[in-house]
Amino acid sequence: MSARVLTQQAEIWLGRTPIEVGDLLFVRDGRREYSSFAYRPHWLGHPERFQISPDLPLVAGRVTRRAPTTEDSTFPFAVADTEPDAWGRRIIDRAHARRRREDSRLGPLAGFDYLTAVDDESRIGALRLRDASGEFLRDAREHRTPQLLDLPQIYGAARRVEDASEDWHDLQYLQGKATSLGGLRPKCTVRDTDGHLAIGKFPSIGDRRSVTRGEVLALKLASLAGIDTAEARIEVLDGVPIAVIRRFDRAADGGRIPYLSGGSLLQARRNEDRAYTEIADALRAIGAEPTRDVRQLWQRMLFNLLITNTDDHLWNLALLHVSRGQWRLAPAFDLNPFPERARESKTWLSEDTGPITSLEMLLDHSEYFSLAQVEAQALAAAMAIKLRDWRTVALSKEVGLAERELADLEPAFEHAVVDAARALAG
Repeated sequence: MSARVLTQQAEIWLGRTPIEVGDLLFVRDGRREYSSFAYRPHWLGHPERFQISPDLPLVAGRVTRRAPTTEDSTFPFAVADTEPDAWGRRIIDRAHARRRREDSRLGPLAGFDYLTAVDDESRIGALRLRDASGEFLRDAREHRTPQLLDLPQIYGAARRVEDASEDWHDLQYLQGKATSLGGLRPKCTVRDTDGHLAIGKFPSIGDRRSVTRGEVLALKLASLAGIDTAEARIEVLDGVPIAVIRRFDRAADGGRIPYLSGGSLLQARRNEDRAYTEIADALRAIGAEPTRDVRQLWQRMLFNLLITNTDDHLWNLALLHVSRGQWRLAPAFDLNPFPERARESKTWLSEDTGPITSLEMLLDHSEYFSLAQVEAQALAAAMAIKLRDWRTVALSKEVGLAERELADLEPAFEHAVVDAARALAG
């Protein structure tokens, strides 16, 4: 190989009491990057074996992946789900730029550098990366997950990154603490008061309304509407409202649960239009309780429409592994009302219909999601009626919005689609 070729490797292990699964190879040749993966014989013969990613069949031999676009990952889909999100990458990029200014011999970051920058303790799901020496990459002995009381310090560092006034200490402190669950907004992994992993989400410097309180409001309303949701609450620390979202990829005893995003489930490209009907088809193929989950999927589509959550892209939906290749729909997360946006979903309803824009579309396709039309109408009416109390929930201690803030959110919750759903009650 030429001097321009960079090769990096990691072992892939699974779970808190780790089981060896396979080997990951990353290659950068000039500007070209690719990865290859091979299962280890131990995993292929294991009684609990399962296909860890839709693009990695349970067979011997290496599977190679090249990113189809610059927006997509070089790694197998389930491995890519563990990479840092846009906020995490921003911190990594800032820190590396500072290092390059001090050492001109440093080259640009490669895809493997981002993948391995996440702390082992907080990496999403159950996949873990280990080097040849037997050490898990960025393990907890060196990179402690912060406690709830550390959030004000993290928020301060994140704020300085947002306004470009951060110092080296801020970047060092923040690295590895970001999560793959989310996007550009500042956030970090944190240990809750009982030791369970959670995500702390902070206000952003550009916010014109309380986005953190709005997300907790949406999650509380979803739960009231019969949707399985991530536990969420607002913690006000040093006067800052921080959304604390409990991680659902960890069991009560701390065990790690394999995770798969909706995008990975469909092996989708980042900017590709895909449909909820495809997710329903996949759930019927690999779901532990497919009928329950496809019905729940329809309810989530309905809820998103009623509260104007238009950020329902495939990576804001996930599955959790149950056993031996069977998966279930993970609790809903990243639900946000967007009063300033048109009511149109990011993920299409079906390949024929395009984005969801009306209640009629959902009712017309309810049977595809194992709901008779009369059942779907009853669910729509009941959900819309429950959402009448959105102001009461918004003003509750758990959410903490002020009366004066409700006017900004009203267009997300009070509109013609909600009226039409309520009218179904007769």
